[in-house]
Amino acid sequence: MPTTSPAPERLQFKTELKQLLDLIIHSLYTKKEIFLRELISNAADAIDKLRFKALTEPSLAEGDSNYRIRLVADKAAGTLTISDNGLGMSREAIVEDLGTIARSGTKAFLENLKKANAEQRPELIGQFGVGFYSAYMVADRVTVVSRAAGSSEAVKWESDGQGEYTVEPAAKATRGTDITLHLRDDSKEFLDSWRLRNVVKQYSDFIEHPVVMDVEQPPAKEGEEATTKEETFNSRKAIWLRPKHEVKKEEYEEFYKQVSRDFEPPLRTIHVSAEGGATDFKALMYIPAGRPMDFFYKEPKAGLDLYVRRVLIQHECELLLPTWLRFVKGVVDSADLPLNVSRETLQHNAIIEKIKSNVVNRVLKELEGMRDDWAGKPAPAEDEPYLKFYAEFGQVLKEGVAQDWSHKDRLADLLLFESTKTEPGKYTTLAKYVERMAEGQTEIYYLIGDSRAHLENSPYLENLKAKGHEVLLCTEPVDEFVLSSLRDYKEKPLKAADRAGGDDKREDESFKPLLDAVKEKLAAQVKDVKLSARLKDSAAVLVADEFGVSAHFERMMKRAGRDKEIGGDGRKRILEINPDHPVVAALKGIVEKDAADPRVDSFTRLLYEQAVIAEGSKIEDPSGFARRINELLVRAAGA
Repeated sequence: MPTTSPAPERLQFKTELKQLLDLIIHSLYTKKEIFLRELISNAADAIDKLRFKALTEPSLAEGDSNYRIRLVADKAAGTLTISDNGLGMSREAIVEDLGTIARSGTKAFLENLKKANAEQRPELIGQFGVGFYSAYMVADRVTVVSRAAGSSEAVKWESDGQGEYTVEPAAKATRGTDITLHLRDDSKEFLDSWRLRNVVKQYSDFIEHPVVMDVEQPPAKEGEEATTKEETFNSRKAIWLRPKHEVKKEEYEEFYKQVSRDFEPPLRTIHVSAEGGATDFKALMYIPAGRPMDFFYKEPKAGLDLYVRRVLIQHECELLLPTWLRFVKGVVDSADLPLNVSRETLQHNAIIEKIKSNVVNRVLKELEGMRDDWAGKPAPAEDEPYLKFYAEFGQVLKEGVAQDWSHKDRLADLLLFESTKTEPGKYTTLAKYVERMAEGQTEIYYLIGDSRAHLENSPYLENLKAKGHEVLLCTEPVDEFVLSSLRDYKEKPLKAADRAGGDDKREDESFKPLLDAVKEKLAAQVKDVKLSARLKDSAAVLVADEFGVSAHFERMMKRAGRDKEIGGDGRKRILEINPDHPVVAALKGIVEKDAADPRVDSFTRLLYEQAVIAEGSKIEDPSGFARRINELLVRAAGA
């Protein structure tokens, strides 16, 4: 590399990143040692990437196969350098990786960062994967020198985190990356080897590659000079390969925090050692106690890392778990896969399929055990593990019901519902529902809406309540797709309480003139008008037919700006009127006397509009509705 080079190119961070760096520099001071964990993890990833690439391109690793992460503290200069001999970065990679951040979640990250208190902020760093930028919690300037494997050229990146960074050619004798932190005065503690050793032990003890540092040794005898000795700070124990009885709870928890970037202990730990069967593998999986802040913002992706004899083959291997188990974190290590297996080969590998089947079964068994513990208690506590899990990840399990036919029945047994026979905030299962079904009841009833309070007072439930039938009350958007996909449970069909059906109709020829008159007045709004057997107290209700969309689904589509995708006839519902209601009886009498009476139109509109309000939707003409109500009030008052 020549000693002279062009002037550094000065580039500007994206606007959102400038805000983020400002927040990190001025606000994130609690647990600031997190920066070392993040930078060591990035260094380990770089080494793993090189090892994987070297399986098919051995020349990339030539010259230095002693993989390690080195810490160098220069007290005179006030700098701490974290070096690795991994894959390294080209100029293009360094600009892309260090000049851009969290592409899918930056805005959400910033909003949560602003709202969180000081104790929560470091956890947010891990949850949003801003790794490298945590260096600015302790440094007022960061210098990165990197040389990509297979290249003779190096590049230098530098920034004070104030909005700009420079990139220029550099000299570096070997491949890899050196990250130098110019520590602020209040962070000089990280120049002491004892402090660095403790941080590595706490956060990075299970990193496979040695984290080393030259540590000054006291003189053996008085008068002798001090010497330095290279020490390895981490134990490098792959705990998933050890027998369960040898691993302490604390070790499990620390490894979980390392692979998940979470600061809280996991809810459940699943340690699998499958040997002597169709395939040999070991797995260490965790069910988190809570979901990351960006869980529902980023692209769904499985969370298990695939190793082959301790060599990382693929980070977050999507072939090991379905997306509806993406909350599970951990590792799988197979001794049967070849070291040079490619990602394309993995997609068609029978061993991977067997491992996936096994790990999915193990996770489901763990969840089923948690559910049984909860269901077996007459009065479970609010912090019962399964309730905590379901509050965080229940929606994801519901995705599986709609997506995975092979596990549909097991997932259905894991679902929790509020119902007309549970107190607010309490849950039942489909199995318990079936046990409680009234004599003669053949269907499982459910109703989907925006809130329990609205559903409980819905006219759709009047006849079902009178018969003693339990109704599941569903208030999550995903329920529309889940329950329509499930269709039945234990040979009991699932039926929406707001959908038309044979048991809900009544026949009475004397009402034909009324039905014809109402249908004519509301031809643009409804598909049909019928007598209802589902109503006891209400005068009218709107129901979807077998192929139409429900009111709740239409409201969801409107909120998403996609209501135009629903065809005109798809929007129309059936108006059912209660022949036993005084209002309906009065309207019938008016029609029989004079179908042209203006009151027929007014009363018909009111019946329809109150049905729209009862289903939770908005009426199209609020002022007209108010005028018609006022007219009735005037007549009732005799004015």
